[in-house]
Amino acid sequence: MIPELGQIALLLALLVAALQAVLPLLGAHRNKPTWMQVARPAAFAQLLCLLCAFAALTVSFVQQDFSVKYVADNSNSLLPLVYRFTAVWGSHEGSLLLWALVLALWSAAVAEFSRALPDPVVARVLGVMGLVAVGFLSFLIFTSNPFARLLPAPVEGRDLNPLLQDPGMIAHPPMLYLGYVGFSVPFAFAIAALLQGEIDARWLRWTRPWTNAAWGFLTCGITLGSWWAYKELGWGGWWFWDPVENASFMPWLAGTALLHSQAVTEKRGSFSGWTLLLAIAAFALSLLGTFLVRSGVITSVHSFAADPARGLFILVFLFVVIGGSLLLYALRAPGGGGKPFAAYSRETLLLGNNLLLACACAMVLLGTLYPLLADALHLGKISVGPPYFGLLFFVLMTPLLLLLPFGPLVRWQREQDLRVVAMLAPWLLIALAAGIASFVFGHAQIPWKIALGAIAAAWVGFGTLRFVWSRFKVAGKKFTAEMLGMCLAHSGIAVFAIGAVFGDAQAVQHELAMKPGDSAALGRDRIVFDGVGDNAGPNYQAHRGQFRLLAADNGMLATLHPEKREYASGGQVMTEAGIDANLVRDVYVSLGEDLGGGAWSLRVQVKPFVRWIWIGALLMALGGFVTACDKRFRKRESAA
Repeated sequence: MIPELGQIALLLALLVAALQAVLPLLGAHRNKPTWMQVARPAAFAQLLCLLCAFAALTVSFVQQDFSVKYVADNSNSLLPLVYRFTAVWGSHEGSLLLWALVLALWSAAVAEFSRALPDPVVARVLGVMGLVAVGFLSFLIFTSNPFARLLPAPVEGRDLNPLLQDPGMIAHPPMLYLGYVGFSVPFAFAIAALLQGEIDARWLRWTRPWTNAAWGFLTCGITLGSWWAYKELGWGGWWFWDPVENASFMPWLAGTALLHSQAVTEKRGSFSGWTLLLAIAAFALSLLGTFLVRSGVITSVHSFAADPARGLFILVFLFVVIGGSLLLYALRAPGGGGKPFAAYSRETLLLGNNLLLACACAMVLLGTLYPLLADALHLGKISVGPPYFGLLFFVLMTPLLLLLPFGPLVRWQREQDLRVVAMLAPWLLIALAAGIASFVFGHAQIPWKIALGAIAAAWVGFGTLRFVWSRFKVAGKKFTAEMLGMCLAHSGIAVFAIGAVFGDAQAVQHELAMKPGDSAALGRDRIVFDGVGDNAGPNYQAHRGQFRLLAADNGMLATLHPEKREYASGGQVMTEAGIDANLVRDVYVSLGEDLGGGAWSLRVQVKPFVRWIWIGALLMALGGFVTACDKRFRKRESAA
């Protein structure tokens, strides 16, 4: 009966979502307080229903109820208990249920933490989120039911995709969805502002913490996905411009632009129409990512489904949401406004920031969709890969990094002299010196690349420190949580730049054939192959290698155990890399093919500073969370 209870909870969630969507919006339109007050309890009730549905599906996996088709397709009796939990969101139906649950969590959070806001605002925001929930719950129930039964029930299930049987999958999808779906909150605030016809600083102050929190979660989700791909896929890369990777990166870029645009609109009243459009775009790109992952139009290790009917449903939903939002924007968006500003001002720098980020987002969108459009129009198979994305992203991000240290130091409205240039000039010289030193002593395959990376990292890092110093050296100047969050995020960019550029330019890869007792030099260190033995896992058999990593004096540094696993159900063969990691470099070993006589083909890589990529990204995410906690955003308005 547990799956049936989950099915009933889903249907109740759909009914409650419809109630949350209709009554509060009508109440706000007709100024009926009792109707508007339905919004909060409806949001809490929808969350409760979806928690029950999610718990029912989880219990079905834990109890190995193969009469549930989704369980039979994504589990079997050998699957370890921890992966029975993660299998709940391991494929299309369950991940969509997680999507709906996260949306309900965000709705309940808005209902709980927005009590200082006027009732009409809350009613409209929760009503819009209810409309989105109706769309996704309808999709879930009518095309992707996770509780559909199999009669008669099979004796054994198929198993969870081995790629997903990894600790990274415990946190990556929930974190990613918290970011994806979190952009529904600024979207709902933007639509509410357009419906109300009042676009002022207050709605930006109410929206900014939600935007920062969603952006922080999305940053964490992308970071965890990159770490999972690096560790699990066996090729040693951390980003491949895969279409599904791009699908998460596009809302991140739009969200980054939105964060900065919101600051200008709240503090100076400028860019209000552009800020509304970015709020719509960030959520629209999240929906586009959902379509790409679930429609079957792309092939990726990250994609879930290949059902055209499901893709058509999402495409129609995408058209309704985006088309309706843009129509409302065209009818109700504000015109000009805000305080005038000079060419040399913080507003101008943030405008440049937004234009560059928007161009980068459009570039990724074009590169992701163009092969699909070319194929649909019978123009031939076209592949757009890292050379296109890497070159254009470098071109667009270089001026952004150049301007970044100026932004916090330049005054609003007008900067009349070269004060900021004088403040940053010494730090620019230090950054140039760091670049020259890296060029001469970096031992990189591409010296100019490592020099540019060192200049960028030093310029952004020291520029951020200069801002901190400028705040603390003047008595009476406050250093708010918003400023601290900005500094953490900008510092994260500097750390990320070191990892991304140095890790690529100084990486060394060896394709080797080794037999037990052989060794190979890795710079000053040496790796020794001791052989390959058999190892039995809970649901796989593995060939497990043993390698010793030795220092120049033959001191033991680490023992690595890469594996080739063959899973019992389906016979899929997966590679598990052996990694010795520290802050300076990773040694990455993956097994290739058995060459006979105990010899194996191997891939051995040394990847300097690769961990700095994820440390920098987590610093950026922390900056978003710290900014969201600024007390100013929770200030009670007299209008409330």
